[in-house]
Amino acid sequence: MNKFLQIFKIKELRNKILVVAFLLLSFRALAVIPVPGVDILRLKEFFASNQLFGFLNLFSGGALANLSIVMLGVAPYITATIIMQLLTMIFPKLKAMYHEEGAVGKAKFNRYSRYLTVPLAGLQSYGFLNLLISQGALPVLGLFDLIRNVVIISAGSIILVWLGELITEQKIGNGISLIIFAGIVSGLPTTVWQAITAYDPAILPTYIVFIIVAILVIAGVVFINEGERKIPIAYAKRVRGMKMYGGSSSYLPLKVNQAGVIPIIFAISILLFPQFFAQAVSIFSKDLSLKLIDLVNNVFNNLYLYSLFYFGLVVIFTYFYTAVTFDPKEISKNLQRAGGFISGIRPGDSTSGFLSKIISRLTLSGAIFLGLVAILPNLTQMVTGITILTIGGTALLIVVSVALETIRQINSQLVMREYEEI
Repeated sequence: MNKFLQIFKIKELRNKILVVAFLLLSFRALAVIPVPGVDILRLKEFFASNQLFGFLNLFSGGALANLSIVMLGVAPYITATIIMQLLTMIFPKLKAMYHEEGAVGKAKFNRYSRYLTVPLAGLQSYGFLNLLISQGALPVLGLFDLIRNVVIISAGSIILVWLGELITEQKIGNGISLIIFAGIVSGLPTTVWQAITAYDPAILPTYIVFIIVAILVIAGVVFINEGERKIPIAYAKRVRGMKMYGGSSSYLPLKVNQAGVIPIIFAISILLFPQFFAQAVSIFSKDLSLKLIDLVNNVFNNLYLYSLFYFGLVVIFTYFYTAVTFDPKEISKNLQRAGGFISGIRPGDSTSGFLSKIISRLTLSGAIFLGLVAILPNLTQMVTGITILTIGGTALLIVVSVALETIRQINSQLVMREYEEI
């Protein structure tokens, strides 16, 4: 409580929080402005009956169900960032830019990601509009109306990326993450109200168990998100001129959840692909398209089968993304250049092999955790049989992670000002 009050006593920090709050309110204002020619009621019925699109609507804070000008949220930018990171595996220059050129290289890398966001936003908005039209959620649009809506929706995504950059500049949280956070939290009052209005005294024990499980899940998310394996690092003594360097010890932190929520986003993209593919087949054969759509719907409407596919994809992509972002050979080289070594392990290939073994074990537990978090809403629905009382695992993971990171950055600014006063 003292720290909370201290935040508002410091003028500079208070102004930063007010700026971030204003930018997030601006995002929520944009989220309720629909594009022209939209039947909101028909759209809401469609999203209520479609699990995957309902999940994407959660990330946009209801903007997708309203078909607002920011319906895509920051998804195109996230997709662009993922593509750029994957390209670092193919192009050595991109890898050197991201890993070796420091802050300047990362700024250039982020600029390229923003450039890539523009065409991706156009493609995604065009694809979503066509899919919604084919599902009957939208009326058939003329060429001019379609192009106009694609331009408006793409511009909305670029505006959100800009708002995210402005929030990041305040240094009290990652802007893109806070926008996703605001979108998820905005639906919380509606969910609570639905649970209250649907309350039945006969299922009171179910409500009590649900609250207990929700608290345990939040504690588990915090525990796993903050969990890390500390590898002790020793530095050899080196004499340069008249001074001696090294001789100290440190540690290399390896997080249990190294990949964050990126594997879940990858898995959702793969699960969405069959629906888009089935729609695209209609260009060549409408009968085949209808059969494929029925097949996809039958598979995804089966909670057990859908959960199994979802869990497996999340585990696979957790290993994949960890392999992309964590390079044991590069870390081993950097340690060797700095004169560091792991006690009992020879520098070079032995260190690289040791780190690979450790990260593979940590990734297994992190992958299983992410998989369980992803299918948590389905598990609670299977156990309770109540669709309202579902713990949104992915949303919960994002909310907790963003909250912890924001608190961490605010604390660092408070500590910095305490040092300045001393």
